[in-house]
Amino acid sequence: MKKNNLKNRTILSFVVFFALAGVLVSAWWWMSNQPKVDFTPKPFRQVLELNGQIWKSLFNKNKINECSPVAKGKKPRVNGAIGLKQDFDPENWKLEVTSGAQHLTLTMKDILALPRTETRAEFRCIEGWSDDVAYAGVKFSDFMKAFQLNPNTYVGLITPDEAYYVSLDIESMMHSQTLLAYEMNGEPISLENGAPLRLIVPVKYGIKSIKRIGKVYFSDIRPPDYWAEQGYDWFAGL
Repeated sequence: MKKNNLKNRTILSFVVFFALAGVLVSAWWWMSNQPKVDFTPKPFRQVLELNGQIWKSLFNKNKINECSPVAKGKKPRVNGAIGLKQDFDPENWKLEVTSGAQHLTLTMKDILALPRTETRAEFRCIEGWSDDVAYAGVKFSDFMKAFQLNPNTYVGLITPDEAYYVSLDIESMMHSQTLLAYEMNGEPISLENGAPLRLIVPVKYGIKSIKRIGKVYFSDIRPPDYWAEQGYDWFAGL
């Protein structure tokens, strides 16, 4: 009798296991074959959007991304080259800014004339590594104030070659540590790190800190975002 009970339980266990496995495989197949939003099956994109909404609700404008003092001249880590053409000439760089009917074309001379801000933060890559970096540049909030730009819900930024582009919520862009940076660790930003001007948003993962900004624009509709289109979380908050 005991042997029969053990046999029955074993059979039942296998039946339950394969039934659950079948349900999971079927569910995964169903979700994977749903219509795609930004190249991601809709159910997965909905989870990512929910995650972003949660992080946005937890956003604290007074939160500071702190790190230890950084030695001047320390070489910051280089990662990612999308949007960085090898034949780029920083001497001819210009920044196009669009805010409603207002359109500006700025040079580095215009940027360097704005109030300088220094900060240091832990740069966190979505790949899992981090690097302590000191930055100098112009607060994005000071940049907006200087040129009397009217904030919208979102900010879009694009490289000069238009190969890389990001969009961010205005709250994160107005954070006190968000810079249009032209120095890293006491030295002018290198070409591979986005010279002459890059974005630094310490409250976000590094995928949002676009290198070599060529265009800034404001919108009430969320602009395109390179990595969100590849299936990553759009908000990318820390």
